[in-house]
Amino acid sequence: MTDQVMLNSTREKPVGGVSGGSMLLVLLALVAIAVLGGIAGPQMIDQGAPGAFLVMILPFVCVPLALFVLISFYAVQPNQAVVITLFGNYKGTDRRTGLRWLPFWYGRKRFSVRVRNVTSETLKVNDQRGNPIEIAANIVWRVADTAQAMFDVDDYAAFVNIQIETALREVARQYAYDHADEGQPTLRDDAEIVGERLKQDLAARVAVAGVAVDEAHLMHLAYAPEIAGSMLKRQQAEAVIAARQMIVVGAVGMVEHALQALSERGVVELDDERKASMVSNLLVVLCGDKEAQPVLNTGTLYG
Repeated sequence: MTDQVMLNSTREKPVGGVSGGSMLLVLLALVAIAVLGGIAGPQMIDQGAPGAFLVMILPFVCVPLALFVLISFYAVQPNQAVVITLFGNYKGTDRRTGLRWLPFWYGRKRFSVRVRNVTSETLKVNDQRGNPIEIAANIVWRVADTAQAMFDVDDYAAFVNIQIETALREVARQYAYDHADEGQPTLRDDAEIVGERLKQDLAARVAVAGVAVDEAHLMHLAYAPEIAGSMLKRQQAEAVIAARQMIVVGAVGMVEHALQALSERGVVELDDERKASMVSNLLVVLCGDKEAQPVLNTGTLYG
């Protein structure tokens, strides 16, 4: 289906009228001839000069020609293109800026080829794991082929907006919000990868309309309200677990370093039972949530 659409598409080709500057000189010359004919013609008739009749009809010839030249001017601004047609047939696109001239019976449709910046509506979709999320994107696009934009789609701007929503929904389903399988990108942590995927997918969708996508970025990303509270508790629990793991690793290293220092300096001789007791006490102090309360021991370890 895509190949058939692309084969039947209209491709832009450069064409345009002549320079408006040269035709402006022609217009001024016609006006000057008409004025001179209107002034000199009656005088020549009164004097009976040969060719007076021809001079008299010059204004009647030059004025219509001047009007024809005048109404055939058009201007092309920077970052603007003019699509030219003749009786329904596409003739080409004029992108040369400045004053241009083409016979008035040629149809002229102006197109802006400036860069456009669009922020999509916030969509509610399911990610790869089926979790409902809210997502929105910012898209930078422009018209690259004016012929396709004018003839291959009904309304290219509306077409692009619909395709942005479609591509964003499709890409969101390909990734998990977070906590994906090992090595797999996620929507939250790999925004650049997701944006590039969105750009490529959207570019393929809007190519039929002659539109080029320059940039695509995620603008909004969040869990849907109905699961946001549960996911927040999950993130908090994961943060607590990660912190606890770090504390335990650090505490084990500190205990190991303490036992090694005591042994090397000969501060005290510890047998296995005393080492076990010391390790237990240090781990309780280092890993506990509350501050340790000192206990004064007046006896001995063995009774």
